[in-house]
Amino acid sequence: MTRIINLRQARKARDRDAKRAKGDANAALHGEAKPLRDARHAERDRAAGVLDAHRRDTPDE
Repeated sequence: MTRIINLRQARKARDRDAKRAKGDANAALHGEAKPLRDARHAERDRAAGVLDAHRRDTPDE
């Protein structure tokens, strides 16, 4: 016995999969999202500030 499918649902599922694949390709092409990039930069700056705050001054400075 064959499986009965709803063509409208199958068409929508196919279109969703195509959009998802295109979105994944664009994400890989253009890199990370701006909020993630900003968070990474903020963490890097915070880590550099913590390191500089713990740095001891040398006598020749």
